[in-house]
Amino acid sequence: MAKRVKQQPQDRGSVLFDVVFEDGSRASNRRVPMEILGGLDGDEPARQLIEQQEAEIAQKAGPPPRAIQGLMRSTKPEPKPTRE
Repeated sequence: MAKRVKQQPQDRGSVLFDVVFEDGSRASNRRVPMEILGGLDGDEPARQLIEQQEAEIAQKAGPPPRAIQGLMRSTKPEPKPTRE
């Protein structure tokens, strides 16, 4: 009988980004699927996805899309303390 090999957990879900726009405004916790990140491009696919989202928002809302100045991953929130 062959031994069963345990698989490593797969990274699934999404990554949160903080976006700073050229007009000085900021958007926190913009969600990007983890599948499009990594590789040689790094976080560049996240910038493209967020720019696409901004274009869709601008099309629905009316004002022109905002240009992205900077993009950084959000810090993980600290876990809430539990009561004893």
